[in-house]
Amino acid sequence: MHDKPIISAENAAQLVQEGWTITTGGFGSCGHPDTLTRALAQRFTSEEQPCGLTLVFAAGQGDKAEKGLNLLAHRGLLKKAIGGYWALTPALATMAARGEIEAHNWPQGVISHLYRAIAGKKPGVVTHIGLDTFIDPRREGGKLSPSCKEDLIQVITLGGQEQLFYPAFPIHCAFLRGTRADRHGNITMEAEANFQDSLAQAQAVHNSGGIVVVQVLEVVEAGTLAPHEVRIPGIFVDYLVKAAEADHWQTYGERYNPTYSGMWTPARRAGQPFDLNAKKIIARRAYLETRRCARSPVINLGIGTPEYIARVAAEEHGEDATLTIESGVIGGTPAGGLSFGAASNPRAILDQPSQFDFYDGGGIDIAFLGCGQVDSRGDVNISRMGTRINGVGGFVNISQTAKKVVFCTPFTADGLEVAVQNGELHIVQEGRIRKFVDTVEQISFNAARSAAHRQEILYVTERGVFELRNGGLVLTEIAKGIDLERDILAQCGARIRVSEQLRAMRSAILCEPPMATTDAFASVST
Repeated sequence: MHDKPIISAENAAQLVQEGWTITTGGFGSCGHPDTLTRALAQRFTSEEQPCGLTLVFAAGQGDKAEKGLNLLAHRGLLKKAIGGYWALTPALATMAARGEIEAHNWPQGVISHLYRAIAGKKPGVVTHIGLDTFIDPRREGGKLSPSCKEDLIQVITLGGQEQLFYPAFPIHCAFLRGTRADRHGNITMEAEANFQDSLAQAQAVHNSGGIVVVQVLEVVEAGTLAPHEVRIPGIFVDYLVKAAEADHWQTYGERYNPTYSGMWTPARRAGQPFDLNAKKIIARRAYLETRRCARSPVINLGIGTPEYIARVAAEEHGEDATLTIESGVIGGTPAGGLSFGAASNPRAILDQPSQFDFYDGGGIDIAFLGCGQVDSRGDVNISRMGTRINGVGGFVNISQTAKKVVFCTPFTADGLEVAVQNGELHIVQEGRIRKFVDTVEQISFNAARSAAHRQEILYVTERGVFELRNGGLVLTEIAKGIDLERDILAQCGARIRVSEQLRAMRSAILCEPPMATTDAFASVST
């Protein structure tokens, strides 16, 4: 095998041609090749080339500011984008809302599997994921921008069952990232937080006749890498670009954390306690659902409020459950914020398509997911609030297939302040935005479909717990200190029913010490 050319990021950007379809590596705030995307953006600002590109990404890569895919938010550079998660790329999301690009939102796991379909020259992905949500072409077809005219997704019937068909298409260029490369282009990822879609993307682009460029920290001699360390074989790689360490952080939150890649395992200890605020109360109540399982559950944690469940589990020495993330991480303690997608001391790390094979097949026992709006029917919107586009990420894959779904959200947003005194919860200041509304703006989760598939659905807030029953929301628990009329009914835009067996939330939730140290925690599993 010949040595692969080692080129500058600027020369890599020159390879991209007008009208191409490109894809980039990374998961959220982990593993994006910023050296390459920055060079592409700089070429466009100086030459106005390449223009009219189509961008494809599964997990939106960014820092909610100016890194990652936000670098490509130049009018004219992109014509179209098909993406899974948009909240970390607000610059692109703003362009989508304005109609400056044709923007489509497909489930993250579908895009992840689409790379494999493209690599295998299959017509596309056929799946039930997305049915009866805004992604269904009988609703909105996953279109995010007013400039979208083309219907990409189709409803088909296969084996007597409705399915959605997401079409495959050639991808001309991939900008990916690894840790080391040998001169034959074999890529390792031992210092990365996860493996993302890298292998599938490289295969898809190679078999489309395109070019694969990989950003790495180090290039070593051929034959010096152990075969089991290679995540992208050199036969799929065309060019290598060496990056400076300052432009190759493990996550946007941390330069390098050895526990994320299994390089170092510190002595196990309880997590540091954190303030008993609204999100911790929600996370504690949600965490109790793990103790009601007949066996050790496999769990997925979504971004946002559910991230706090990992911190609660650490406080409570919660070792019975296995926490997982869409990025492919299994076990360990998931990170939050700008390191979401990583986990300290994971038991294993899969690539993202394999993780979604497991998820789509019903492997998750309990999913803890956030939500932007909940309505009278129990439908949930996390994808779009007004002009703010978040996208669904892996939410649709997970919420449609998990055996049990626990939505975690403050009851109101934007200014909510609470206080705990003597084991009672008090609302100091109400949030200005109601999260519970009569009708959601966009259906990311369809409650009627969930009920038909006999999923167990809970909605956990800091002041009460709701269950999905008979086509609507039923309040089943209320926190001590909360007034039903003033703090729930008067602040709720959704039509709800109050259970005749309304009970108080467990007192351990509103105690400062870890719940496991209180007598009120002992019988939670009953």
